[in-house]
Amino acid sequence: MAWFALIVAGLFEVAWATAMKQSDGFTRPWPSVVTAVTAVASFALLAWAMRSLPLGTAYAVWTGIGTLGAFVLGIALLGEPAGGMRILAALMIVGGLVLMKLSSPA
Repeated sequence: MAWFALIVAGLFEVAWATAMKQSDGFTRPWPSVVTAVTAVASFALLAWAMRSLPLGTAYAVWTGIGTLGAFVLGIALLGEPAGGMRILAALMIVGGLVLMKLSSPA
């Protein structure tokens, strides 16, 4: 169950990062509210998952999901560049996340 909570926490991280971008420096009210709500949900689920997962693993997976999700949404929705080096870096993050999961005792 901790892994499920951690994955959902990572998805909430993607949501708050995307909403923060859309808030235009917190000048737009609704994206700002979405940022705050999803950030709190993300942190709460991360904290819960950390009760049984190792700190380094939980934090790395959480930030990895957030990084990859923001990367994909930035390309798909915001027209950000998808150069070869950026894609290679994203694949390396995925590899690191897989290794973290495989090496975790929980």
